[in-house]
Amino acid sequence: MNNAKLYLRHAELLREKVASFHCYPFDLPAVRTLERLVFQKQVTFLVGENGTGKSTLLEGIAAAWGFNPEGGTLNFSFNTRPSHSSLYEFFRIARGVTRPKDGFFLRAESFYNVASYIDQLDEGGGGPPIKNSYGGKSLHEQSHGESFFAAFVHRFGGRGLYILDEPEAALSPLRQMSLLVRMHELVQQNSQFIIATHSPILMSYPEADIFLLEGEGIRRVALEETEHYTVTKAFMNDRKGMLKQLLD
Repeated sequence: MNNAKLYLRHAELLREKVASFHCYPFDLPAVRTLERLVFQKQVTFLVGENGTGKSTLLEGIAAAWGFNPEGGTLNFSFNTRPSHSSLYEFFRIARGVTRPKDGFFLRAESFYNVASYIDQLDEGGGGPPIKNSYGGKSLHEQSHGESFFAAFVHRFGGRGLYILDEPEAALSPLRQMSLLVRMHELVQQNSQFIIATHSPILMSYPEADIFLLEGEGIRRVALEETEHYTVTKAFMNDRKGMLKQLLD
C-alpha cells in the first residue's frame, strides 16, 4: 500500500480552532506541537514515555474516524463512563481511496467494558451471538490475555483499520510474538495498523514506522533509537550489573 491506498492517510490538528494550548489535552507535548501526522506504512507505532500523550492522541484519531472512544467496532455505541477528551473534534482525517471492510479500536484499559457490552447484546438475543465472532466464548470467560488474543485471531478479518492502544498489556512475550504473526497475516490482507505501545517486541515489525512522542513533539525514529529497545537490551546484556546499580 502506498499512502494514497492506506485507509487512514493523515490526521491533521485544526490548530486555529484550539482556544488554548495551556489546558488538557492540548498541553500534552504530542498535541501541543502537532500539525499533521502522516501515515506512510501499513504498520505505525506511537511510542514514548508515560504522559507524553500516546493514548490520548490515539484515542482522538480513533474517535475522529468514528470508533467508540471506549473501543470496539464502528457500530459499538455504549458509553460506560465518559473519560475521553474532546481532541477528536479538532482533527481532520484524510481517508484513502479505498474504504476498509473491517475495523476495530482496542483500548487495553477499557476492553473489559467492550466484553461486557458484547455479553449484554448477546443476552438480548435477536440474532447470532456476537461472541461467535470472538471464538464462540464470552470474553469474560477467558483470561485477560486470552480475550485480547481472541479478538486478534477471530474478530479481525482483514482489509481493516485496526487501532490498538497498548495491546501488549495482557500478553506474555510469547503471545506478543504470536501477535506479530497475526499482524503480518492481516497486513498481507491489506490491513493497516496504528499502535501505541511500550513493547520492543511489537516495535520490531519489519518496515514499520515508529513515531517517538517526546517533550519537543513527534519525530520518526528507528527501533534502535528508542529507549524501550536500548534499556531492555542493556538490562538483559548485563542483568547483574544493572540490578547492582538499581538496588545498591
